[in-house]
Amino acid sequence: MAKPNLEGLRVAALVADGVEQVELTKPREVLEDAGAEVEVVSLRPGSIRAMNLMKPGKRIEVDRTILTAQPDHYDALLLPGGHFSPDLLRQSDQALEFVREFDRAQKPVAVICHGPWVLVSADLVRGRRLTSWPAIQDDVRNAGGAWRDEAVVRDGNWVSSRGPQDLRKFCGAMLELFAESAPYTDVDTGGGIGVGRLVAGGLALAAISYGIRQWQGSPDESGYESFRGVSTAHTHDHVEADVVL
Repeated sequence: MAKPNLEGLRVAALVADGVEQVELTKPREVLEDAGAEVEVVSLRPGSIRAMNLMKPGKRIEVDRTILTAQPDHYDALLLPGGHFSPDLLRQSDQALEFVREFDRAQKPVAVICHGPWVLVSADLVRGRRLTSWPAIQDDVRNAGGAWRDEAVVRDGNWVSSRGPQDLRKFCGAMLELFAESAPYTDVDTGGGIGVGRLVAGGLALAAISYGIRQWQGSPDESGYESFRGVSTAHTHDHVEADVVL
């Protein structure tokens, strides 16, 4: 089964206190397993408190603050959700400009749950197709976005999902999107871009896409299928241990 090679890919995970724990930890684990470097960027140094819905989760170390992180240092952006983290980020002018820089450069952005609140406040949603936690669909629509009730929505350099119940498909779609920007530094041409990307990029991406689709459809999705048909009021009753990627 083909797996994406994200060696050399630098990802910023933009979060604040109250981030939904599994929406940060699982995508980061998957990205790092594929070879990417993930840095936690936040509003203050030290550590932040993650949440499992309304229950306090673990503390997560911050790698850089929004005052010192530079968008051009990263190749991709991860925007996890939670009730509190996106609301704090959208009140920070520096955080909003950080996000805008990624979109201006057409770098890939993976966003889930309440994460689109940040995109709304950054005035980036108008004319875009995306999904989110259903409770904020009006915010997306009022900002000019086309909201979809789907597990994964891909629109250009964005991929979005509704919440923890979609994490498996979200992670697969994120890997596929991010792989399109991976350096492929197996054979360096001198400019930091591997021959693999220049010569065999199309074939490599086709193989990666096929492998991810096969992976998403593998039989061990039972940990996620249990969410289907469950009221959204309960899908955050936290199941990090049940999410097997």
